Amino acid sequence: MSAKVIDGKAVAAEVRARVAAEVKELETPPGLATVLVGDDPASAIYVRRKHEASEEVGIRSIDHRLPADVSQDELNDLVETLAGDDGINGILVQLPLPDGLDPAPVIERIPASKDVDGLTPVSIGLLARGTPALVPCTPAGIMELLASAGAELEGAEAVVVGRSNLVGRPMVSLLLGANATVTICHSRTKDLGEVCRRAEVLIAAAGSARLITGEMIRPGATVIDVGTNRLEEGLVGDVDFEAAKEVAGAITPVPGGVGPMTIAMLLSNTLAAGRSVQTTAKT
Repeated sequence: MSAKVIDGKAVAAEVRARVAAEVKELETPPGLATVLVGDDPASAIYVRRKHEASEEVGIRSIDHRLPADVSQDELNDLVETLAGDDGINGILVQLPLPDGLDPAPVIERIPASKDVDGLTPVSIGLLARGTPALVPCTPAGIMELLASAGAELEGAEAVVVGRSNLVGRPMVSLLLGANATVTICHSRTKDLGEVCRRAEVLIAAAGSARLITGEMIRPGATVIDVGTNRLEEGLVGDVDFEAAKEVAGAITPVPGGVGPMTIAMLLSNTLAAGRSVQTTAKT
């Protein structure tokens, strides 16, 4: 029996609709500032989509474009200016930056209260401590997908394949916060298949095409595929979808699974940041 395919586009649409409704309830629409350095085509597309999505739900978008040869100090100064602007609730610096620019001091200048990507050391620390503020968008989206699939996380054995700061590590914190028992795997994990077969919830975020085979999946497991690997045949995930769907209970496709959730959760974070400021102002 084939697994239930989790429709990320549908879940993302629900999140966007919820954000749009809640934005209307605020006295002032939240403001999202993006910073794009250089002329990388892929980054430009990502930023454009974020602005379009913001406008659709009523969030104000403020676009800052800088040349690839901008100095580190100029970039740092811009982010500091945005950090001090009360009209801006969220700051997003599109990564990667051009060669010669260090993202670390740039990200560190974003206040945790405006860190809608959830990437600053303060945001990461709060999440690891179990008191998250703004959570990284992709892991937050995965939690929405798990909820939509009816996955029972409390007491469940969850395995995360991949230990990146963007997905793997924050994903572990979120799953622990939901009272799952979590194992994180990486390139040096011995007998990856055996570990994965224990998982009632399996998150594949290693960046390796079809790393997870059907034989590595526990029957009935919920499988979330974060991978986006471009092959000659097109875009594929970290999971061998065709084989896995014959074993899993529920699974996300690539594309159309986790991908649509990232921008949806960016909007949700911006709403949360804007609401927090307005709530604080009233008290």
